[in-house]
Amino acid sequence: MTEAVLIAPPDWPVWPKRTIFPDVEVWCVRNLQQPDGPEAGKPWRFTEQQRTLLAYWFSFDEARRWVYRRGTVRMAKGWGKDPLAAVLSAVELCGPCRVREDGRGTEHSAPWVQIAAVSREQTRTTMRIFPTLFSPQAIGSYTLEINKEIIYARGGRGVIEAVTSSPLALEGGRATLTIRNEIQNWQSSNSGLEMAEVIDGNLAKSRDGAARALSLCNAHVPGEDSVGEREWDVWQAVTAGRTRLRDVLYVAVEAPPDTQLADEASLKAGLTAARGDATWLDVDRLAAEVWDPRTEPSVARRKYLNQVVAAEDAWIAPHEWNARKITAALEDKDAVTLGFDGSKTDDHTALVATRISDGCTFTLGVWDPERYGGEVPRDEVDGAVAKAFENYDVVGFYSDLHPWESYVDRWRDEFGADLCVKASDHHPIAWDMRGRGQQFTRAAERFHDAILEGRISHDGNPALAEHVYNARRRPNRWGVSFGKETRESARKVDALAAAVLSRLSYWDYQALPASKQRRKKGQGAAFW
Repeated sequence: MTEAVLIAPPDWPVWPKRTIFPDVEVWCVRNLQQPDGPEAGKPWRFTEQQRTLLAYWFSFDEARRWVYRRGTVRMAKGWGKDPLAAVLSAVELCGPCRVREDGRGTEHSAPWVQIAAVSREQTRTTMRIFPTLFSPQAIGSYTLEINKEIIYARGGRGVIEAVTSSPLALEGGRATLTIRNEIQNWQSSNSGLEMAEVIDGNLAKSRDGAARALSLCNAHVPGEDSVGEREWDVWQAVTAGRTRLRDVLYVAVEAPPDTQLADEASLKAGLTAARGDATWLDVDRLAAEVWDPRTEPSVARRKYLNQVVAAEDAWIAPHEWNARKITAALEDKDAVTLGFDGSKTDDHTALVATRISDGCTFTLGVWDPERYGGEVPRDEVDGAVAKAFENYDVVGFYSDLHPWESYVDRWRDEFGADLCVKASDHHPIAWDMRGRGQQFTRAAERFHDAILEGRISHDGNPALAEHVYNARRRPNRWGVSFGKETRESARKVDALAAAVLSRLSYWDYQALPASKQRRKKGQGAAFW
């Protein structure tokens, strides 16, 4: 079994250099207590996962500004998201929640915490924790008035309130911290999308620029356009380098992608990985929930394994793609085949390589025209192709044609003579997908089957992964290909198309007689 999938900032779990979390932790131990369970009434203690998470959440830069303006914590059901939300709310209300000039934590003079959800019951799961969370000493010291849906502190100078899906009621509020609960359920049908927009607008109007929002959720259902899905899309854009946005935190721990629900050992190992150090979760009990005939497999994966499960018409499930990720890097002069799918102003442009020695897929570049003023940087893309031929031994190169005809012809003139496998009898590189639907469909099916059967590996590039996740099944008269959700969808699939072309060139190269292949000392045969 592969390891659990950690979704977090790149330096995780190394703590940021500047963080007030040590002060936060000391305050929590002194003023909060375990609200329930066998440790009820004892001083609050964070798990190691929570400590690392909050070290990042409370990190600040040289100007004492928060590194993260908003964040999302996506964990398995029962991990402890509601108690964590209550603790963070308590810290904002009474504890060291802002940065002093000396880098230590200090109280906010007028804290206003909103615990927001799209139903009253979802806010209550957090609000019910407060009566037993604060220690008796804290209740007296901070003159706390704890009610069912509102809490006052320090003579009314601080407040925690529960709010539900009424965007008009939220408009204009100046909360210093907003907890957005169960955002996988925030959709247009229950005003969740509008509510999230209002909260974001309110944060932007913060007087001290330090107001923030933290979202809590289970894995979302792709295609529902929930706030949970939108936050995931934003994080993918950040990790893929498609946005200048950097002040967004996203943390999730998923079960290993090859977890099998029907295999007891595999399932329990996956549940153990997904729960992390939330050791209060009984793995045997969770396994029984998964095996309950009333539990849909997709629901089991979302709730208990914390996996984003594919939409019904998805070309492939994210966990199936993630299971083929390996730690690998292209070496100088590795023999490869290339695949290219290009656009200029709308879709993305992508260059993908497949290594001959082991069949591993590597993403050499994905270009989003929006990042370059609305048009793909053609000189940069052209340079990436030239660099690939300079750094590696390119034995095949299949490129879609429109609208890069002039470049494809020049690549033919510069590099075509050295290619072992040709895209067609008329052109060594041009592989026009507009007129070769049957061949591309069969290549897409073969690529899909190879993923499921474990005969494809890849380097885990986030941009390619995002395009794979975006792909939807598109049956046609020759079989099942893939495409975008809709013709105008912003969820692109071009890197996947480039990967299929690269793999098709690889297959064609493998089919050549040995006398026409270019083998070098130290290169082994392909693994399939």
